[in-house]
Order: sequence, then C-alpha cells, then structure tokens
Amino acid sequence: MNRLHFYLHRNLLLYSISTNSWEQRKFSDVVEIGSGMDYKHLGIGDIPVYGTGGYMLSVDVALSENNDAIGIGRKGTIDKPYILRAPFWTVDTLFYCIPKYNHNLDFTNCLFQNVDWKNKDESTGVPSLSKVIINNIETSIPSYEEQKKIGEYFKSFDNLITLHQRKSQYYIRRIRKECLMI
Repeated sequence: MNRLHFYLHRNLLLYSISTNSWEQRKFSDVVEIGSGMDYKHLGIGDIPVYGTGGYMLSVDVALSENNDAIGIGRKGTIDKPYILRAPFWTVDTLFYCIPKYNHNLDFTNCLFQNVDWKNKDESTGVPSLSKVIINNIETSIPSYEEQKKIGEYFKSFDNLITLHQRKSQYYIRRIRKECLMI
C-alpha cells in the first residue's frame, strides 16, 4: 500500500471513530487466527498455497475450505497483510485470520492495513509476530452495515489504484522499448 493510500485509510478511520458510533475491540473479538502448516506431504491440485510473499504453488487439500481470510506473516515479511480467498492453504510462516460473525472481510482488511506491524515485531533477528500480539491489538469497530460500506469503498479504491499502477507500468515498458529501438 502506498503512502497516500495509507493516509486515506487512516483519515477515514479517524473521522469515523470521532463520531462515537464505533466500539473499542481487540483483534481477538474480530478474527479467529489459524496457523499455516507444512504442505510438502500434500499432492498437486487446485488449492493455492500462500506464504508471506504470496502465492507459491497449488495442492489438493485446503486449510480453509469455505472462509476467506487475511494472511499476515508470522516470520519474515510481517508488515504486508493480504486477502486470501477460500479455498486456500498457508505455510507455517503465515497466519490466516478469518473474520468472526458480523465482521466484514474488506473492512477487517482495512484494519490490518493500518497496523504498524513492524512496531509489533517481537524478535531480535527475523521479524516475528505471535497470535498473542495480534489478538491484543486494540481497534474500533462500527456496525456491520457501516463496515460493509467502508470495506466496499476501499476495495473499489484499491482496485482503481491497481488499475492505474498497471497502466503506468505498461506505458513505462512501452517507453523503454521505444528508447531501446532508437
């Protein structure tokens, strides 16, 4: 997420919090955290396996068959949470956080995007997070209807940013190619 995107997320959340319609909660009230596992004993299939860097390969068994989640690194890259669409499998360096009842996935993703995860690092070497650290993070939550509206807004905003990034990358490649042909 770029800096502008972060500030937009943060400012909307701060504005909404100031309306006093939000309730203080811990992440343990919002998500159920699952741990990834080794995949090497599994067969090749259609279920994507994710690590802290994203998609790795596909296997024949899912850790989460029906529930979408947010992946967050347990070791290594701990500051880049992303949405996991079910079915999926995660490796042992990636937690998957399934929103509990009455918690919207896209809104919950906004919450995860606004945590300074590097500041939560509890290691002296490789960056690390624990379930305890994640569960104890305090946040503010609006009604489910408001979560859906905010989540949908930022999802469409994320999609727009991605579209423009792809367009700019396309034009950069085209310009480079043209420059090399001269």
